[in-house]
Amino acid sequence: MIDCFIKNDKTKAKQLFNEIRASEDEVDNAGRLVSRELAEIGAILISREDFLRFTNLASEIADFCEGIGFRLYEIMEHNWPVPLDMKKDLLKLSEASLDTVLKLRETMMVLTYGPSKAMEKAREVESAEKAVDELYREVEIKLISSKLDIPALILLRDVLQLLEDSADKAEDAADTAQVLSFIM
Repeated sequence: MIDCFIKNDKTKAKQLFNEIRASEDEVDNAGRLVSRELAEIGAILISREDFLRFTNLASEIADFCEGIGFRLYEIMEHNWPVPLDMKKDLLKLSEASLDTVLKLRETMMVLTYGPSKAMEKAREVESAEKAVDELYREVEIKLISSKLDIPALILLRDVLQLLEDSADKAEDAADTAQVLSFIM
């Protein structure tokens, strides 16, 4: 969607935003399914709270993505100008945030390989999250000191915050995945 934002492709952005919304609904449904199955298993499963925590964190990341898409689309829809260098900085931050979430996915995929492998992958998530933090701070200061229209500035600041929050949630989920690796 950020590529569409850079190219000012409103049609494709709207299509992608609708796909993001649909995906968010799928994540919510999957979370409800996990909750229902954990409730049915009941006391048999020792770490059901950790499974719930993990799915809730993943669901929050999906919520943040929907919020990012909404704000970017609204900036485009209102034709608020955003300089290309700011868009490129936003792209860098989004790629770093995505890298963190993908590393979380890798962490999840190795849960059954034991705690040491999960901890190794979780450290990669933590490292990626630190890179997001650094980029976020740099881009946030650039944004605040820019001469953007106030509405665009506010929405872009929200986008930056949601990208950073996504990386934070991925790190939290990786921590939870480490706990889960001890029982699998």
